[in-house]
Amino acid sequence: MIHEGLPTQLPDIDPEETQEWLASFDAMLDDRGRDRARYVMLRLLERAREKQVGVPALRSTDYINTIPPEREPWFPGDEEIERRIRAFIRWNAAVMVSSANRKGLEVGGHIATYQSSASLYEVGFNHFFRGKDHDGGGDQIYIQGHGSPGVYARAFLEGRLSEEQLYRFRQEVQHGKGAGLPSYPHPRLMPDFWEFPTVSMGLTAINSIYQARFNRYLHNRGIKDTDQQRVWAFMGDGEMAEPESLGAIRVAAREELDNLTWVINCNLQQLDGPVTGNGKIIQELEANFRGAGWNVIKVVWGREWDALLAKDVNGVLVNQMNTTPDGAFQTYSTEDGAYVREHFFGGDTRLRKMVEHMSDTQIEKLPRGGHDYRKVYAAFDAASKHTGQPTVILAHTIKGWTIDALEGKNATHQMKKLTLPDLKKFRDRLYLPISDRDLEESYERTGGAPFYHPGADSPEIEYMLERRKALGGSIPRRVNRATALKLPGDELYAELKQGSGKNKFATTMAVVRLLRDWMKDPEIGDRLVPIAPDEYRTFGMDSMFPSAKVYNPGGQQYESVDRKMLLSYKESAQGQMLHEGISEAGAMASATAAGSAYSTHGEHMIPFYIFYSMFGFQRTGDSIWAMADQLARGFLIGATAGRTTLTGEGLQHADGHSPLIAATNPAIVHYDPAFSYEISHIMQNGLARMYGADAEDVIFYLTVYNEPVSMPAEPSDVDVEGILKGIHRVSVAEGEGPRVQLMASGVGFPWVKEAARLLAEEWGVQPDLWSVTSWNELARDGAAAEEWNLLNPGEEPRSAYVRDKLAGAPGPVVAVSDYMRAVPLQIARWVPADYRVLGADGFGFADTRPAARRFFHIDAQSVVVQALQSLADAGEVPVEKVVEAARRYRIDDPTAVKDVQQEGGDA
Repeated sequence: MIHEGLPTQLPDIDPEETQEWLASFDAMLDDRGRDRARYVMLRLLERAREKQVGVPALRSTDYINTIPPEREPWFPGDEEIERRIRAFIRWNAAVMVSSANRKGLEVGGHIATYQSSASLYEVGFNHFFRGKDHDGGGDQIYIQGHGSPGVYARAFLEGRLSEEQLYRFRQEVQHGKGAGLPSYPHPRLMPDFWEFPTVSMGLTAINSIYQARFNRYLHNRGIKDTDQQRVWAFMGDGEMAEPESLGAIRVAAREELDNLTWVINCNLQQLDGPVTGNGKIIQELEANFRGAGWNVIKVVWGREWDALLAKDVNGVLVNQMNTTPDGAFQTYSTEDGAYVREHFFGGDTRLRKMVEHMSDTQIEKLPRGGHDYRKVYAAFDAASKHTGQPTVILAHTIKGWTIDALEGKNATHQMKKLTLPDLKKFRDRLYLPISDRDLEESYERTGGAPFYHPGADSPEIEYMLERRKALGGSIPRRVNRATALKLPGDELYAELKQGSGKNKFATTMAVVRLLRDWMKDPEIGDRLVPIAPDEYRTFGMDSMFPSAKVYNPGGQQYESVDRKMLLSYKESAQGQMLHEGISEAGAMASATAAGSAYSTHGEHMIPFYIFYSMFGFQRTGDSIWAMADQLARGFLIGATAGRTTLTGEGLQHADGHSPLIAATNPAIVHYDPAFSYEISHIMQNGLARMYGADAEDVIFYLTVYNEPVSMPAEPSDVDVEGILKGIHRVSVAEGEGPRVQLMASGVGFPWVKEAARLLAEEWGVQPDLWSVTSWNELARDGAAAEEWNLLNPGEEPRSAYVRDKLAGAPGPVVAVSDYMRAVPLQIARWVPADYRVLGADGFGFADTRPAARRFFHIDAQSVVVQALQSLADAGEVPVEKVVEAARRYRIDDPTAVKDVQQEGGDA
């Protein structure tokens, strides 16, 4: 049995010796007390681990610094100059946000987060963070979203941003493009500056883990030497409540990502109040990370506490630190020294005596460790030298530190404006040479304080620039140094264009077949990054295991159970396939890292993330949004798509709406192809648009299906432009009779094809057939045409592409897809005819495809009835025909198709 990490109920092979040890412990406890006994036990556990006895590690340690004073390294910088630099940055960051909230503007912002973390960032900027020009390639720095004002303020001192830009914080349009600054780290909005979007809390954590892992992937596959590159990620303790923050920490430990360092700013506050007022968030996080296998470094107290802790021979101070809850520490940060003396030190005579030589002011100024430059430097230095584990630094700080009006208060996050008296106190605390007169004049004239710059030739600025030059240049900085890829020619796509002949196959298989061909290409083959969350076999990709292999930095240290089979599971440190286990969030993080490698590493990589049903766009839509913000590129493949194709799986697997979610993301180019030849053109175009000479920052999303269907060969007069723009005509009716236009996307095309046969043979109606490869792109084109017309009223108006394509096509238009009606209804405004839409609205369920399609009224028979009804409304057929068809086909009765067989029904 294991109890609190220690084995119990084991047989005692020497009871007498055991009793001697227990008696010795009891005697020490009686003679020296619990504190001494606890200390000795901790030392024994430490020695046991040193001797590799195998005693489990403790889940948490005392509430003190991990690195004792005697083990702190020499600090190589000029601490006084760096203190002044921090003061300049603190001031400009706060003034920027406060000015943005002047009367009549009031666009918001956050002051307190950066003020609490300034020392954490500045230690990195001056001593650790390597820029893009570093010989090793540069580090990747994930900056906490709410800390962006401090980064802007530093860039201003370096000469990278102007005072005017700082004054236009959160004003990105009204002054002209590039004249203002975005609120948070947004690469899409500042593509030469920001590298990683981080303000969607929790995503920094998981994305940084998979970025560090992808760095190793590039190295192990021989694509780039990333040995000297480190990933630094800054987060808040409140942010750790997001499931994504801690959800993947075991991945980092399992893969020994010692190229990853997290810095968690533990100011004990979330947005509205304490993170855990009755508990201790640093201790809680330490237990989480230690248990997951991380190296944990706590920076709890500043150097002024060292002398007190040295006097703590009986452990009473450490015990008080261990038992004081966060809510109390937050209160102490807002009270004077007399209050702290009474409530923290006053409960024990030994504690009172320990601080009797200190004034109330000295007690009030006892600092938290995250504000002590030397303590933070020691932690960063230890983290950068640690091997075999990722490191997390837990730094104790005070939110809003150095701003009296904000420090430690619950409402700090919402306080965005500093009054004139607040600014004067802040200036005095930072010892800035700004006169009252200058402050008052600026406040009267602009509603804010003046920014401060000591001059380009000042010692502080020279020091800043020299340090950044030595470390490889200013950061954050985003560059694109990737060499253009030579893309495969038309011949590679010839096989898909031949169709399926007498056989049938699903569009998922067509996409996978093309991926296999791409991976064989000598130019781009090594650049492909297949990604799947534990579904490779589902998508028929197990044939890639023996050749491409699954990436595992430790290789395969076991004999696979299926090793004697042709398609056995193979792992390798040089493996190409990223198998993320059951983690769509992890797969998205890998796709983001791969898709942005052209900028982070100067290497084009092509993520090919294939996922199951709706579990890409619905489950990880926020991650896809961040991927777009990061200007990543690549392919997202929504396999087993549609509301009725994933037969038997039921409600939470029945995807009838992913195209709508995709439509909300401006970077997503969505296609829902029906034929393999459409797929060949779409995928080839995707490569060209994302990796060609004039590369675009877009992401191609294809929805494909697991239902086998007959694939026609590409016609000689194929309309490639129509395929890529979203619609092309497949066939034109030749008989006599009323005309109707039938449109479908994806797996819906066989329904309209069968409906066309029924209409012609049984009802005398002649349909034209259209394949809609993208409802979304057609809708965007129509909206773009209308916007152009709005902005150019004197010019010849533009027309929507779908309107032009359907111009002159006789009869009403009936559209159908395996998605809810809202998907094809996106183009209703631009269809120049009576437009009827059928769709799978509502929740899905488990049954056969014919039963599900009859239930949703989207099968061929329902299309026939809808076409006849539209013709009847136009007076072209008698309404009696509509009634007869509805009764004959029993379109309202799913039991009518209970005996209809299906094929390829498995997921």
